Amino acid sequence: MTPPKKGKKAAGKNGRKGKPPAEPPAQAFSSSPDAVDRERLLHGTHHDPHAVLGAHPVSGGIAFRALRPYARSVTVVAGGLRAELHDDGDGFFSVLLPLTEVPAYRLLVEYEGTTLETEDAYRFLPTLGDLDLHLIGEGRHEELWTVLGAHPTVHEGVTGTRFSVWAPNARGVRVAGSFNFWDGTGHPMRSLGSSGVWELFVPGVGEGELYKFDIARPDGSHTLRADPLARRTEVPPATSSIVHASRYEWGDEEWLAGRGGIPVHEAPFSVYEVHLPSWRPGLTYRQLADQLPSYVRDLGFTHVELMPVAEHPFGGSWGYQVTGFYAPTARLGTPDDFKHLVDALHQAGIGVLMDWVPAHFPRDEWALAEFDGRPLYEHEDPLRAAHPDWGTLEFDFGRREVRNFLVANAVYWCEEFHIDGLRVDAVASMLYLDYSREPGQWTPNEHGGRENLDAVAFLQEMNATVYRRNPGVVTIAEESTAWDGVTRATHHRGPSGFGGLGFGLKWNMGWMHDSLQYIAHEPVHRKYHHHEMTFSMVYAYSENYVLPISHDEVVHGKRSLVSKMPGDWWQQRANLRAYLGFMWAHPGKQLLFMGQEFAQGAEWSEAHGPDWWLLDSAYGAEPDHRGVRDLVRDLNTAYRAAPALWQRDTDPAGFEWVVGDAADDNVFAFLRHDAEGAPVLAVSNLSPVVRHDYRLGVPDDIPAWHEVLNTDGERYGGSGVVRSDPVKPEPQPWHGRPASVRLTLPPLATVWLRPA
Repeated sequence: MTPPKKGKKAAGKNGRKGKPPAEPPAQAFSSSPDAVDRERLLHGTHHDPHAVLGAHPVSGGIAFRALRPYARSVTVVAGGLRAELHDDGDGFFSVLLPLTEVPAYRLLVEYEGTTLETEDAYRFLPTLGDLDLHLIGEGRHEELWTVLGAHPTVHEGVTGTRFSVWAPNARGVRVAGSFNFWDGTGHPMRSLGSSGVWELFVPGVGEGELYKFDIARPDGSHTLRADPLARRTEVPPATSSIVHASRYEWGDEEWLAGRGGIPVHEAPFSVYEVHLPSWRPGLTYRQLADQLPSYVRDLGFTHVELMPVAEHPFGGSWGYQVTGFYAPTARLGTPDDFKHLVDALHQAGIGVLMDWVPAHFPRDEWALAEFDGRPLYEHEDPLRAAHPDWGTLEFDFGRREVRNFLVANAVYWCEEFHIDGLRVDAVASMLYLDYSREPGQWTPNEHGGRENLDAVAFLQEMNATVYRRNPGVVTIAEESTAWDGVTRATHHRGPSGFGGLGFGLKWNMGWMHDSLQYIAHEPVHRKYHHHEMTFSMVYAYSENYVLPISHDEVVHGKRSLVSKMPGDWWQQRANLRAYLGFMWAHPGKQLLFMGQEFAQGAEWSEAHGPDWWLLDSAYGAEPDHRGVRDLVRDLNTAYRAAPALWQRDTDPAGFEWVVGDAADDNVFAFLRHDAEGAPVLAVSNLSPVVRHDYRLGVPDDIPAWHEVLNTDGERYGGSGVVRSDPVKPEPQPWHGRPASVRLTLPPLATVWLRPA
């Protein structure tokens, strides 16, 4: 859009057609702003434009003042009153009318080629109340998104949009957008005191308008910034914020009412991790809603985990470098379109987890970095602010307004988008002051330690707030160290002296690393690494764990899951199937990244996503790839049907080794028990030979065992060493138990048995 030209009024304006002013201005020039106010308004450094612009009682009547940079004339219209303002130059217009009180009025603004009648933005009281400002100042506004940002609303009977932004270091803030030709001169915002918040209600502005904040830095220079609390953005690489109001009507009431019935750590929980832009490239949120729920439901996963959805400028970051913390990425549609996807998943009986990235943010000059001219969201100490690994900036968790921004953001996704859980990224990088830093690059905390006390307090506050406000929601930590009490309640102190961080679950990075390292060895060498598969049980109950085979394990030269396996193609798939069977039976919840469910051979690429063509029978997919997918479906079905595999994941009484030291055989066998004591026997033979009459000790109160899952089944691509008839225990003690069974163990396979 081309802005109208600035210019003086043509001579003889009062000779135009139309009514003359009802009251000729008695003192046309005395109402003009003084030189100081003019200068500050023109340079965008005025803290209180409402004290100058608008209508104000003064000596001699009511002074009307307007700042309309491109206008040729401005006229006050109030009932029968019609008075043209004097052109004071530089876009200022003013008039003094002999009135005793401020009337209800509108402005008639003439531009070149058009005339607009509008409300005056500077006649309205603030849209934020004292309580809101108090809570913002205290860092305790748990619904921050309802007061900051851009909100279409009716204010004092007038329809428009209220804009507000936190910028305490700014000398002035203006709102610029598509509604004012991206020139914020005519829309300066007012400072709301010590809160650091700037506010302006703009009549006539509605949904879909683009906007940014024009901020005057402390040095007087200007920067144009996207709204930190924008709820909708342009499609990257465009960076403007968009005025948005949700119109979505949810249909997931039944899901929300039932999701908190069983604590997550005592419920079945198997997760399919998805990168939405590449799951099926080119699909929108609404198109994904037509395909993803049915696919996930068919495979039997209880949840999907979405890699970061919040807006990010660089797609190659996979969403982990966020600039729009309150906006779903516009690449796939609108915020209401994303709600539709979540709703569709819920109505299919699938929970929705979302990766959330509160550790850091990129340095883009239009976003959060030095937002108002000084460090604001980042720490003021450059050593604390700069993230050493990713070239980003770390949040200042010690600043209450920053903590508020993030805590409210966690609440926002749960409440506005019905998200069922937040997987918090890079927790270790938040917890340690010396994370990826050499000596001399970090400063100890007040106790001389390496712990980031501010980050600890933030995570505790976030978890406590989310759980208090949203029963049934779970938070999950991606935390790669041995920090004590990640999933302990915040009010319970551990040996370290810290309270728990308050997460519901934690990714078990140790299990992931050790088990993948073991399974990558040739079977002949595995006996020397047997402990890598058993060590996880030493600490399995120190936290509430998720076993993650995530996107991080199938990129950057790490190879896909099946490609990590040794041997020829048959052995690789057999190893993969056996590994998945072991994983699903092991204490802890499961997570599998997309593409691994059908043994994709190539690493994941966000450019083209999973190789779906591998499932096409024309390419020989049966049973190479379809077989693995069928196994994953059956794993989830058998898993959900056996409470022993999930009900006591965090209770040591729910697990016991049958044999954990059969290193020469590459065999692992253990029992899982549900709350009533009903068992599942899981046996993995991770050698490529059939083991006949392999004796295992079992309880003597089970009359017979039935094979409920065997990863060597022919339909999965295996060799078919399966057993259809029950196996009865013999009264021969073995492995310290009063009875035993003799099994034929298939090669490179996992078998599950339950009481027949």
